[in-house]
Amino acid sequence: MNPVTLLVSILLVLLLAASATIGLMQRKSEKDLGELRSRITSWWIMAAIFLSLVLSGKPGAILLFAIVSYLAVKEYFTMIPIRRVDRRIIFWAYLSIFPQFWWAYVEWYEMFIIWIPVYTFLLLPFRQVLTGETKGFLESTGRVQWGLMLFVFSISHLAFLYILPPIEGIGGVEMLLYLVVLTELNDIYQYIFGKRFGKRKIVPKVSPNKTVEGFTGALVATTATAVVLKFLTPFTMPESVMAGLLVSSAGFIGDVVVSMVKRDVGIKDSGTLIPGHGGILDRIDSLTYTAPLFFHFVYYLYY
Repeated sequence: MNPVTLLVSILLVLLLAASATIGLMQRKSEKDLGELRSRITSWWIMAAIFLSLVLSGKPGAILLFAIVSYLAVKEYFTMIPIRRVDRRIIFWAYLSIFPQFWWAYVEWYEMFIIWIPVYTFLLLPFRQVLTGETKGFLESTGRVQWGLMLFVFSISHLAFLYILPPIEGIGGVEMLLYLVVLTELNDIYQYIFGKRFGKRKIVPKVSPNKTVEGFTGALVATTATAVVLKFLTPFTMPESVMAGLLVSSAGFIGDVVVSMVKRDVGIKDSGTLIPGHGGILDRIDSLTYTAPLFFHFVYYLYY
């Protein structure tokens, strides 16, 4: 069976099992499980949209990543304190999104890798200088640059991963699916192990629900899953183990870093776009770290 078809079949079985489990739990419990049902429904919708566009070809896939990136950075800008004078630099920050994904679309790696961290980062402070407002310059410029780095540059690595040429018959599509599935399962594993066994908190002031037991359980489970899903990659067994460890640990860091941002501005969820999950940042927080790190792991090994 084709690796992608096999993975889609596995995901379908998992979603059906989750929906059936929620149905059985609701019959046996008097508690309102509406939030859990919303979560599962959202997973169905997100999986359908994601798989449809990723499997539709390069234009649809890269458009999807660009839209996700735009929504993420837009959500970020609505969270952080913004002055009227900062709107001009934010306008130019938005304009930088299209070229970043265009470089991925035309497969121009050299420009893709420097567009935001070099050209855009040098342009934005100068644009801020032209406003003539010196007060708050460092803080406002740093906020915008950080948002671009995390929610545009990092996420855009999904697009370039997608277009990587095949290695041993395995292309970027398979490796992208491998990364995204591992990252999302790692979040679920952390939640399950944390709920069931969690006692010792890791970063209580930042994310009170994160525990040593949840992190450790997810690290083991994600690494095991990385080995099971090895058929989506050209990885050897040791490389699969390394990939699992990388995705699990990086996913945890991405999660708590975005949580730190939300704590700093005094909110719990970044938005309400995804019922049962919160905003787009609540769903892609782990990917902000796993996407660039996994991409360069693959790029170093095979390209």
